[in-house]
Amino acid sequence: MRAIFIRHGESTGNAGVPCHDLATIELTERGQEQARAVAASWTEAPALIVTSPYTRTRQTAAPTIARFPGVPVETWPIEEFTYLQPSRWNGTRSAERMPHLERYWSAADPDYCDGEGAESFGTLLRRCEAALARLAAMPADSLAYVFGHGQFIQAARAIVADAHMDDRAKMRAFWRKGEPPAIGNAQRVGFHWQGDRWACGPAVAA
Repeated sequence: MRAIFIRHGESTGNAGVPCHDLATIELTERGQEQARAVAASWTEAPALIVTSPYTRTRQTAAPTIARFPGVPVETWPIEEFTYLQPSRWNGTRSAERMPHLERYWSAADPDYCDGEGAESFGTLLRRCEAALARLAAMPADSLAYVFGHGQFIQAARAIVADAHMDDRAKMRAFWRKGEPPAIGNAQRVGFHWQGDRWACGPAVAA
């Protein structure tokens, strides 16, 4: 079984526009172009297309869905990792959130939840594991295109590549201040189910 995870295209949040509802952030025009490029790049029709429920991911998947109109489309709980309580931080810019981000990641407590509407790092990992289990249960020769979010895909890759690490160690390795995102907008990461385990590759552009 093969699954290709695709991060959504550039969103207004990625472009620095303050957001008030993480689920309804939309793509920029550049993000729309990236979505069209992703759709045009496919060389094989999938057996399944999966999207998160968030607007920017559904918009990224739309050109691929249009290209393969006979392919089933499912919405899974693979939305982005929300580790700051939305009611306190929505509408702020990254510079305002940075001190709290530094405290959060430095503590590396995978069980800590920042408040209502947020989730712990451990919960993120469990969501990723559930998605990977659903994919592994598909027929051996199937292919799925999974449109998701950068940190969710990064966490899925950590589960596969860093299986020897516990949750705290995975969390310590997850975030590095000042470094670009581990998975850029519209980048893809391939996962391959090999008998009884997953293997994954690096992020690649469309």
